[in-house]
Amino acid sequence: MHSALVRVQNVFGFFTTVAFCTAIVIALSVTVIPQAPSTSLELRNIQVYVSAFADVSNCANIVFFVRVKGRPHYHSPKKEEYAHIRFDLDADLTSLFNWNTKQVFAWITATYPPKTLSEPPSQAIIWDAIISSEAQKNPSTPFTLYAHLTSPSKKATKARRSSKSKQEVELAPGLIRLKNSKPKYQITDISGQLSGTTNVTLEFGWNVQPWVGALTWTMGEGNSWGRWRGLKGGRSKAFDMPGLKVKGVNQEAVKGSGKPEKAAEASPIVK
Repeated sequence: MHSALVRVQNVFGFFTTVAFCTAIVIALSVTVIPQAPSTSLELRNIQVYVSAFADVSNCANIVFFVRVKGRPHYHSPKKEEYAHIRFDLDADLTSLFNWNTKQVFAWITATYPPKTLSEPPSQAIIWDAIISSEAQKNPSTPFTLYAHLTSPSKKATKARRSSKSKQEVELAPGLIRLKNSKPKYQITDISGQLSGTTNVTLEFGWNVQPWVGALTWTMGEGNSWGRWRGLKGGRSKAFDMPGLKVKGVNQEAVKGSGKPEKAAEASPIVK
């Protein structure tokens, strides 16, 4: 007769086998679900600025920080240009969400030709966002199940109704509507020069992070894999960087090791 330890090992081995097989079935089952994401991406406005470094040669015990608007934590010892790109984005990624989708990471890159032909195209991210699934935003736990089974109090029900009436109608997960949106990141080049750059395009990309299985990335327009179709749209028309815009730079004197102010953060609304 088997000992208790052997029986526990057999039960645990059977459990892990069943869990592993179930995970494989879940990961493969999403391949039969059609996917056809589509986006419309357009340039709204672009400005190129230059930053300058302060002269601290005659200063004692005082540290001067050159603070560029929108980048309070960025200090460079050289002159360099950076671009501020506004855009319109209308994306429908709802087909990427299924029972095995945990979240989708989306981003927009500015792509432009390299300085020399031997180098690959330069890319810089100007915006990104994490779009969580309903299961990720509202996870089901024994505590939430108990809360649903128990009848809520009258005060809680009244407060819930009042808060729900004040909220806007939420979009389905994967729908993005951004009009004249500010960039989350202002970009620069390793050479320090961006003005006059030609043939620049904005490109949209995504990465699906499942609960179980492999990560999937953007498929270009025209590509397909089974019932999955490539991203329709997702690229703006080519444009050129404008010339430099004269912009004042604020200098801030901080004695000792003063801390700069907190950086402003962009928070576009996506669902």
